[in-house]
Amino acid sequence: MRGNWSRVVLKLSGEAFADPDAGFGIDGPTVARIAAEVAEVRRDLGTEIAIVVGGGNIWRGMAGAGAGMDRAQADTMGMLATVINGLALQDALEHIGEPTRVMTAIQMAQVAEPYIRRRAQRHLEKGRVVILAGGTGNPFFTTDTTAALRAAEIGAAAILKGTHSGVDGVYDDDPKLNPNAVKFAEVAYIEVLNRGLKIMDSTAITFCMDNKLPIVVFDLMGAGNIRRALEGEPIGTLVS
Repeated sequence: MRGNWSRVVLKLSGEAFADPDAGFGIDGPTVARIAAEVAEVRRDLGTEIAIVVGGGNIWRGMAGAGAGMDRAQADTMGMLATVINGLALQDALEHIGEPTRVMTAIQMAQVAEPYIRRRAQRHLEKGRVVILAGGTGNPFFTTDTTAALRAAEIGAAAILKGTHSGVDGVYDDDPKLNPNAVKFAEVAYIEVLNRGLKIMDSTAITFCMDNKLPIVVFDLMGAGNIRRALEGEPIGTLVS
């Protein structure tokens, strides 16, 4: 079932914040547009929104590990990168009057609140957007897994997984390489795992399956798509 979700987790990759031409860094207009859409749906629909941000526009732990860096060290650097993105998104939201809290799984009291489940829930109940940064606080786990874990912890009804590369859902093959790739309107968790469909890592998909958390995979860069997803329009792909 789509839509009618009172509380959701919006998963944003770090690359969604990047300069469209350079592919890295933080692009102010892009972050401002995402913030405006989030603020609009929170005010108009009353949906409680927690946002999990990635850090791939600044640093990717796997890339560091591939270059010979210790994997745990590289992943820790990636978690810190998510905090930078979270602060950028907070700034954009607060510039348009949206009350926001950044909570991080890594202790940094001068910068953000520590992630405490009940406190996060209370912020959401008070109408604040909660930005969840720092991953899970542990290396070897992706921010996809963070989104699944946090959604279950705070009682979210669904995960909205925003894509940024022009792919508007889940396909049976890479649509950029195969023009005959078929898009799924809906797909089961187990099929995602069995086919090896690369939408979220297998740990996150398995967790969502075990906890019956639906995932909507949609094109974040399409104007108004966050609202369409929350209103139940059949955009993207529903994984359930």
